Amino acid sequence: MYCIIVQTRLKPGTRERFLEAMLPNAEASVREEPGCHAFDVIEDRDEPDLIHLYEIYTDQQALVAHKETSHYKESRAVVNELIAEQKVIRADVLAVNPER
Repeated sequence: MYCIIVQTRLKPGTRERFLEAMLPNAEASVREEPGCHAFDVIEDRDEPDLIHLYEIYTDQQALVAHKETSHYKESRAVVNELIAEQKVIRADVLAVNPER
């Protein structure tokens, strides 16, 4: 499986708008995309304007397909202007822990 971890530093005062667009995108991704196994939105405890996205896909093609969905495009149209800085880690998943 393929994973991306997206570290997003938001412009000051934009956290709520970002989450209003990103949380529905994350939920729809897992619900509607067979190739999306996880899409977690994580807020840094020390820096609330620092958000991490943890996404697991079957493979890189599933991520490409994700970027063609309407929920992705709708969220990007909102969040692009709210981002001060963004970094992406691309990784292979070695193990996934089962749900408890």
